[in-house]
Amino acid sequence: MIPYSTQTIDNDDLEAVREVLTSPYLTCGPNITEFEDRICSYTGANFAVGVNSCTSALHLAMCAIGIKPHDKVFVSAISFVASSNCARYLGADIEFIDVDKDTGNLNVDYLEQMLFKADREGNLPKAVVAVHLSGRPVDLAKIKDLKDKYGFYLIEDAAHALGATYQGSMIGSGKYSDITVLSFHPVKIITTAEGGMCLTNDEKLYKTMKLLSSHGVVHDKDDLVNKDMPAYYYEMQSLGFNYRLSDLQAALGISQLDKIDDFLQKRREIAKEYPTLFTNSEIKLPVKDTEGNLSSWHLYQIKVPHKMRDYLYKSLRARGIGVQIHYLPIYAHPYYQSLKAYSPLEGAEDFFKGTLSIPLYPKLKKLDMQMVATTIEGLIDNFKG
Repeated sequence: MIPYSTQTIDNDDLEAVREVLTSPYLTCGPNITEFEDRICSYTGANFAVGVNSCTSALHLAMCAIGIKPHDKVFVSAISFVASSNCARYLGADIEFIDVDKDTGNLNVDYLEQMLFKADREGNLPKAVVAVHLSGRPVDLAKIKDLKDKYGFYLIEDAAHALGATYQGSMIGSGKYSDITVLSFHPVKIITTAEGGMCLTNDEKLYKTMKLLSSHGVVHDKDDLVNKDMPAYYYEMQSLGFNYRLSDLQAALGISQLDKIDDFLQKRREIAKEYPTLFTNSEIKLPVKDTEGNLSSWHLYQIKVPHKMRDYLYKSLRARGIGVQIHYLPIYAHPYYQSLKAYSPLEGAEDFFKGTLSIPLYPKLKKLDMQMVATTIEGLIDNFKG
């Protein structure tokens, strides 16, 4: 099968992991700090906390900004469920932001309407989670204007978007938001097998997330509540979690980060090549990059007529072409419907019913791309639904 995505691992990655396996530190060692520092240098963020998944990163972000039961959090409707689950862990009430029907990204006009209504009702959100779907940046400057006006925290869910740029600034720089979270899952831009990271320019938020990521335990003598204690002493200052990244994962991440420019170049070349292979007018291709606004092209999401989408999904997978659907609107999941009778959102429904993620990863061959495009167009031509 041609997968819709897969990791790219080479001998340098294997050697980096081997070196850690033969070192004194498999966890809580120097590779973690190095990886955090390297990601900061790459994105322009001031602080980073490496963790074991992007879900953990999202949860820490919610904890750090002080989300409490029945606080309101607005979340992009099209995303993986972790984007809203992170606030539900703390008892927050979720409202979903409709998306652009063509990109699946947050509809800023819709967000503005939600905020205007919430302000009049005296029930503004404490936070907004904006998802850079497929690696394409949302309109951060407009959302920042709304943030300044209405006073909410802005969390960028950049699980798809390491290496993307918005108006020339790297996603993760923190220019517009309070916290950005990253994913290093195998199909993402770089991988640590599993893993994630919180980025921020706010030292207080950083210290809170760092503390909570490792049981809320403090070892540094300067930060202890009880001073002048024996060298073995440590203390738990908050009810934290075991969300630590291991040195094995960090070493793999460092090695992968050395190759990120090559990974991104290949992804962008594939994204430019696909449009030359499709001729059927019933297929709507993704929005192209513009100067300063560059997607990381984590996903290549085409849109097809709603009546054909499920047929194409089943038929392509039966032919060994790995396609995927990103995503069912979060509000449509039974868990969320059990909380509240969420009404369908027009943009989210249109995007979901037509979206199809086709193969895109750095080692994808042109011959395989041609087969993908030819097979999709042939299936559409023969569709009798």
